Amino acid sequence: MKSEKWLPFLAAAIVAAGLFGSSVASAAEITLRNVSYDPTREFYVDYNATFIKYWKAKTGQDVVINQSHGGSGGQARGVIDGLQADVVTLALAADIDAIAAQGKLLPINWQSRFPDNSSPYTSTIVFLVRKGNPKGIRDWNDLIKPGVSVITPNPKTSGGARWNYLAAWAWALKQPGGTPATAKEFIRKLYKNVPVLDAGARGATTTFVQRGLGDVLVAWENEAFLAIKQLGSDKLQIVVPTVSVLAEPPVAVVDKVVLRKGTREVATAYLQYLYSKEGQEIIARNYYRPRDPEVAAKYADRFPKLSLVTIADFGGWPKAQAEHFSEGGVFDQIYAP
Repeated sequence: MKSEKWLPFLAAAIVAAGLFGSSVASAAEITLRNVSYDPTREFYVDYNATFIKYWKAKTGQDVVINQSHGGSGGQARGVIDGLQADVVTLALAADIDAIAAQGKLLPINWQSRFPDNSSPYTSTIVFLVRKGNPKGIRDWNDLIKPGVSVITPNPKTSGGARWNYLAAWAWALKQPGGTPATAKEFIRKLYKNVPVLDAGARGATTTFVQRGLGDVLVAWENEAFLAIKQLGSDKLQIVVPTVSVLAEPPVAVVDKVVLRKGTREVATAYLQYLYSKEGQEIIARNYYRPRDPEVAAKYADRFPKLSLVTIADFGGWPKAQAEHFSEGGVFDQIYAP
């Protein structure tokens, strides 16, 4: 009978132990959300698997990483409107600037937190054409010829589209007698040859590759390589223009989210690992241009050398965004659906 008196207490202890055990188990598993832009889907499948193993070996913690992909501008707006991102890995600094300025979710000086202005890799803009290049696309001026159908996404929602636009503008300015007025006219003619504006770069690739629309896709270099890998070099080929742009997709920890969730340490490590040898190798394997000199040298044959302008040539992203892509900016002035 004496032992029976202890049964309720023993049962309570077992329940408490179970609850405690479950809380320990949940504490050992961390969930991150990476809000990213369109063409990084395959890259982060590769990278996340490697980082999860690295973090488990280092800390014993299990990490679950949820991905969100879309046009970079749309993704930034989603985070501002409440999408809970531990980290953002977007197509251009202007989109993270918007999260900082409008959403007040991280400091304005966010780019100083990681090396290379928080851009662990670079890319550029190239042309993807059908095998044999039936329309004879060689450079930007070929995109405004009558009968040439150009596929590029919407610069109001897509970061890649803004890089496309700026590369085209830079080429126009470099032509004999080039001025902002002649560049604006060139851009107007280019978008007159665009039959549809997809919201993001991956949507534009789908339009060109799978739906078979258009004669040329203006694309991220990595996206063009990936399309050839998936569809075959007997179907598509890359044309490198004489002038393009140095695209620097940045990354950032979203302070207000990680402070609330207690995930700052792992979120910071997640982005820092992009700069490691392993991270840079994964970057190069997925057709992005790595920052690490040794890894870059190893993959040098993959990436053609070309004349590149930088965002500094446009006065930086705040100026370029306001002048070209804000409400009433140059794009609004020249584009008529």
